[in-house]
Amino acid sequence: MLTLVLPRLISFEGAGRRSASVVERNVTTLQPSYWLVMASGFIEPILYLFSIGIGVGALVGDLTLPDGRVIDYAAFVAPAMLASSAMSGALSETTFNFFGKMKFMKLYDGMLATPLRPIEIALGELAWAMIRGNIYAAAFLVVMVAMGLTTPGLAVAAFGAAVLVGFAFGGTGMALSTFMRSWQDFDLVASVQFALFLFSGTFVPAQAYPAVLRWVVEVTPLYRSVDLIRAITTGEVGWLQALDVLYLLALFALGLAVAGRRMGQLLCR
Repeated sequence: MLTLVLPRLISFEGAGRRSASVVERNVTTLQPSYWLVMASGFIEPILYLFSIGIGVGALVGDLTLPDGRVIDYAAFVAPAMLASSAMSGALSETTFNFFGKMKFMKLYDGMLATPLRPIEIALGELAWAMIRGNIYAAAFLVVMVAMGLTTPGLAVAAFGAAVLVGFAFGGTGMALSTFMRSWQDFDLVASVQFALFLFSGTFVPAQAYPAVLRWVVEVTPLYRSVDLIRAITTGEVGWLQALDVLYLLALFALGLAVAGRRMGQLLCR
């Protein structure tokens, strides 16, 4: 299906066309085992939703939010799983895979022998990462609607938010990868990613933490992502969600700018 869409993508002129060629290259080199990795990335948040959102939720019962709203615990956890899934899908492509292509396969050195520029390679890889992240998000939202955790209309809006989350973490992951020296450095990335997953208002409201820790939690990118998607799926969007959107847009712009600049420094020497 992707190969039917890509010929249209590469009809764009200039930078868009060259970046789309990077996506096309990734599609044509897909291995059968890649789809097993894709499946595992989707199944993990689903298992968390059923085990904690529904299993533990049966013990917790309804949850009262700081604004006084009372929602089912599964409806509280599900948006966080969606945000985490979008984060994981984007980071998987823009950290390990991106680093391997740049440092060991030397793939981008060959690309730079063509009219492609570093920023166009970065855009192409980010677009490819978003395909993976968007598949996760769309499939997870179908599950949420089927379980009655949100409505189809709100799910469409939440999908747009999940795309933004993927762009923000994709740009960040790509920028971080340009500073990595070896595979061992990714242990720190994985540790930070897991800490974000646990302490970003995922399973309990941030207000449940001590005051100092609460402020630390609320400035993290995954918390802002969870806050945005949770507000959308529960139908309670306010001015704070505008802050969430601006935060994620700024993170995306910064990450992409750093990634493009660092790739130019590393590959054009």
